[in-house]
Amino acid sequence: MSASIELEAVTKHYGTTTALDGFSLRVEPGQVHGFLGPNGAGKTTTLRVLLGLLGITSGTVRVFGLDPWHDVAAIHARLAYVPGDVTLWPNLTGGETLDLLARLHGKDGDRQRWLDVFDLDPTKRNRTYSKGNRQKVALVAALAADAELLILDEPTSGLDPLVEAAFAEAIRAEHARGKTILLSSHVLSEVERLCDHVSIIRAGRLVDSAPLAELRGAQHTLVTAQVTRRLDLALDGVAVLAEDGDRLRLSVDAAALPEVMRRLAAAGVRRVEAGAPSLEDVFLAHYRSTGPE
Repeated sequence: MSASIELEAVTKHYGTTTALDGFSLRVEPGQVHGFLGPNGAGKTTTLRVLLGLLGITSGTVRVFGLDPWHDVAAIHARLAYVPGDVTLWPNLTGGETLDLLARLHGKDGDRQRWLDVFDLDPTKRNRTYSKGNRQKVALVAALAADAELLILDEPTSGLDPLVEAAFAEAIRAEHARGKTILLSSHVLSEVERLCDHVSIIRAGRLVDSAPLAELRGAQHTLVTAQVTRRLDLALDGVAVLAEDGDRLRLSVDAAALPEVMRRLAAAGVRRVEAGAPSLEDVFLAHYRSTGPE
C-alpha cells in the first residue's frame, strides 16, 4: 500500500533562506503521526507544501500518490485541515460557517455528534467566539467531513483541559476507524498520548522518525544522577537535559552509555538511575546534543 503522505529530498528556498533542506517524511495509511519541531524548524512550510499552498524548490511530494501543487482539488476532497490560528467570517454564525465549509468540501457527516462532543453553540456569530470556540468550529468541520486524512496544526491551541480531553477521545475514535492523522503540536504530552509514530524536524532536515516506543526505548537512555563534583560530558551521543548543582539529567545513546557510567563513577556518583526517556526527553536531546547534528 502506498503512503498517504510522502516527501522525498524536498528543499524549499525563500530567497537566500532555506526552510527545507533535503527533507523526507513518510506517513503510512492509518497512522497517527506526530510531527515535532520548534518554531522556525520547517513544520509550517511542510504543511503548506502538503496542502498545495507552496511549491517546492526540488524533490518530490505526494499525498495519496498525487502532486499537491497540481492536483490540489482532488487531494482536498479527501483531506481535512485544522490550523492553529483559526480565522472565521465575523458576521456568519458557527452553523452557517459549517454549512459553507461542508458545501466546499462536498461532504458533511454527523455534525451534531461533534457539536455535542466539543460543546459548541452554532447559533452564535463568529465575532463573539473566543479563540477556543473558533478552534472548535474548525475541529467540528474537519471531523464532520469524514476525510481520509486529517492534517492538524496545533489543533488544541486555546482549548481548555476538558475540551483537550474530548479532542483526544475524538482522535482515538478516528484512528480506530482507520483514518490517517498528521498531528503537529508543541504539546509533547499530547503527541505522546495519541501518536504511534513520531518524526522530528530540525533546521529543515529530518533528524529522527520512528514508532514512538522505539524512539523512546531503543535509541536513548535517560540517566539521572547526583555527583560530588563536576565532570566532563562533552561526548558524541550525550545531551545534558538539565543540570542543577550536583544533579544531572542526561539523554545518552547506547554507544556512549558505558563511558558516561565510567565518568559518573569517577565523579563520585551518589545516586544514579537509568531508564526509557519520555518523548520530551528525546525531543530535547535532538536540540541540546553536544555531538554533531
